[in-house]
Amino acid sequence: MTMKDKIAVVTGAASGIGRATAQVLAEAGAKVVVADIDQGKGEAAAAQLREQGLQAVFMQVDLTNSAAITSFAQGVGAKVGAVDILVNGAGWGQTKPFWEGTPELWDKLIALNFVAPMQLAKALLPAMMERGSGRIVNISSDAGRVGSLGETVYSGAKGGLIAFTKSLARETARYGITVNCVCPGPTETPLLMAVPEKHLEAFKKAIPMRRFAQPSEIADAVAFFASDRAGYITGQVLSVSGGLTMAG
Repeated sequence: MTMKDKIAVVTGAASGIGRATAQVLAEAGAKVVVADIDQGKGEAAAAQLREQGLQAVFMQVDLTNSAAITSFAQGVGAKVGAVDILVNGAGWGQTKPFWEGTPELWDKLIALNFVAPMQLAKALLPAMMERGSGRIVNISSDAGRVGSLGETVYSGAKGGLIAFTKSLARETARYGITVNCVCPGPTETPLLMAVPEKHLEAFKKAIPMRRFAQPSEIADAVAFFASDRAGYITGQVLSVSGGLTMAG
C-alpha cells in the first residue's frame, strides 16, 4: 500500500488515534499535515515523524471555531498544496447523565464531533472534485451506532457523522471521491484513560476479545479506506471494536 506523493490532512493528530493515523499514512509515503489545537504536542508529533525520515508538518486549528477552520483550509492549500486525503479524526466527549448536561457542553460536543468534519470537508472538496479524486475518512464511534451510557449527545453527534458519511458518499461518487467511516470501540487513548478504573474494567469485560484496541489498530482501518485498495468502496461504516458491536 503506497501513498507516495499524496497529501493527507489528519485532525486530532497530536495524540491517540489521530497520531497513530498520521504515522501509518506517513509510513505509506504521504505528506501528512498534523492538525490539532494543541500546538506543543502537535509540533512534537510532526517532528517525531520527520526524525523517522517521513514527511510531516504541523498546522494548528481550533475545530470549534468556524473562521479558524476556513483559515486552516486556506493555509493548507497555500503551504502544502491540494489535499488528496482528509481524515476527520478529532473528537471529544464527556461522560455524564444527559440531564446534567448544559447547552454550552452540547454545543461543544456537536461542533467538534459533527459540524467541524462537515465544514472541513466542504472546504477541501472543491479541489478534490476538480481533480476527480479524493479520499475522506471520518472517524466516528460505535456510540453513534448503538448508543453509549452517559454519552447521549456525543452519541447523537457521532450518529450524525455516520449519516453524513453515507449521504456525502452518494453526492461525491461521480467525482471519483470516496467517503467512508471508521467506528472505534474502546481504545487506549488519553480520553479513555480518563474514565474511572471501575468503568474501564466493565468496558473490558463486555468486549469479546477482552482488551481495548490500540490506536494503531484503528489507524490501519483508516489507512485502508484512504488507500487505492479501497477505490471501489464508499459510504461504508466499519466497526473496529474487538467484537463489542456487531451491528448490521
